[in-house]
Amino acid sequence: MKVTRLAIPDVVLIEPKVFGDARGFFFESFNQKAFNEATGTNHQFVQDNHSRSSKGVLRGLHYQIQQPQGKLVRVVRGAVFDVAVDIRKSSPTFGQWVAEELSEDNHRQLWVPPGFAHGFVVLSDTAEFLYKTTDYYAPAHERCILWNDETLAIHWPAGIQPILSAKDAQGKAFVDAEVFA
Repeated sequence: MKVTRLAIPDVVLIEPKVFGDARGFFFESFNQKAFNEATGTNHQFVQDNHSRSSKGVLRGLHYQIQQPQGKLVRVVRGAVFDVAVDIRKSSPTFGQWVAEELSEDNHRQLWVPPGFAHGFVVLSDTAEFLYKTTDYYAPAHERCILWNDETLAIHWPAGIQPILSAKDAQGKAFVDAEVFA
């Protein structure tokens, strides 16, 4: 597997070794020991989630202020533009973001640690998005930062007209959001 630390070094891009031939392909999508070595962490995953979305659907920027979730994310059908925003006030990269395209073709995975807001927009006709979390979903602690916040100035792909849930449309501005110490 190839491991790349992004501009925010705690966010790690993981590219598994894919074995393919005329019959199809095989790759190991998760190995706890290899994950721990790749990320330099010792997180355990407690929940797997699977979503399907249409082109233009934008989910995020989500996080839990208590029971923060680390997420190991990947796409098994289609393609997304995936974003992680550092919302740890004590971090030297506080308020910065990184993004990667994840797709069924590139098999990339992104490790988004606890303390980050996370979101994605679907680039293909549909996308199926899988992610493992390090803590359970806690709706009472869920928060959302506006996807188009001017302070964050995320460079979302051009030509996409985002389709938002009512909850995501009501996200808070970054300057007003609850963040981690």
